[in-house]
Amino acid sequence: MTLKLPPAYHPLPEVASALTANQPVVALESAVITHGLPHGTNLDLARNVEALIRANGVTPATISVINGSLCIGTNQEDLERLATDGDLIKVSIRNIGFALAKKLSGGTTVAATLLAACTAGIKVFSTGGIGGVHRGRSYDISADLDELARSPVVVVCAGAKAILDLPATREALETRGVPVLGYQTNEFPAFYSRRSGLHVDARVDSPAEIAAVAHAHWQAGNNSAILVCNPLPEDQALDDDMMEKAIHRAMRQAEKDDINGASLTPALLDMVMQLTDGKSLQANIALLRNNASLAAEIALEMYPAKKKLVTY
Repeated sequence: MTLKLPPAYHPLPEVASALTANQPVVALESAVITHGLPHGTNLDLARNVEALIRANGVTPATISVINGSLCIGTNQEDLERLATDGDLIKVSIRNIGFALAKKLSGGTTVAATLLAACTAGIKVFSTGGIGGVHRGRSYDISADLDELARSPVVVVCAGAKAILDLPATREALETRGVPVLGYQTNEFPAFYSRRSGLHVDARVDSPAEIAAVAHAHWQAGNNSAILVCNPLPEDQALDDDMMEKAIHRAMRQAEKDDINGASLTPALLDMVMQLTDGKSLQANIALLRNNASLAAEIALEMYPAKKKLVTY
């Protein structure tokens, strides 16, 4: 297999080698490093998640934009820069061209990472929680949803971020034809907690079953992602009521401080972390690790070592 990528794409040698040989690769976003987690925690988590994936015999590919290059896999020096340089931008699909043309650097959102992973031929992507429809702002809809509708990649997440309007987000996914699978659960998880009161489209109980559903979905002519919702284990998940109270308090404070636009989500997450005495941060770290481990297992099923990779 010859790896053919657009000129702006720069895969790490280990990622290029794995893709060329049809070996399993898991994509990872980098906006969680630049804008999602506190300094110190972010770099440790980025390295730890990559190590978890490698421990499963899978190649990690943290996607980022460095000096105008779309990196499919980020080296250790640039990972440190992503974690420590406070001037880096958040790169989504609307500004990715600008970032590349102006030789900028930044962390890629779920949408931008999904676009890059799909273009590079990576079939599995692990993240924390997807974006969606904001509470009280039905016009404020994440670009993640439309990108999920057009990128045939298995996306492992812990549901949508709990600060969002989860029923509206769930409806938006259905409208866009994105299959929502619950991993060993019948319920759409609420990021920090296991329960939202919302159903998934179908329950799946093994990585092999997820791979089979994905292949069948794409062979039927669909081009959307497969959203795999992986709830935190019971002993790591947070109480539903506690989280709802913290989120409501954070939203009221954000409204009082007139915080909106791209600044809203990170501000809300930071306030929720403070209101829960850091419990939400620990849950966030746990779910990122949990999702990466499952994504690696799925990738092994998507790219079986002794079988020809199914291509579309």
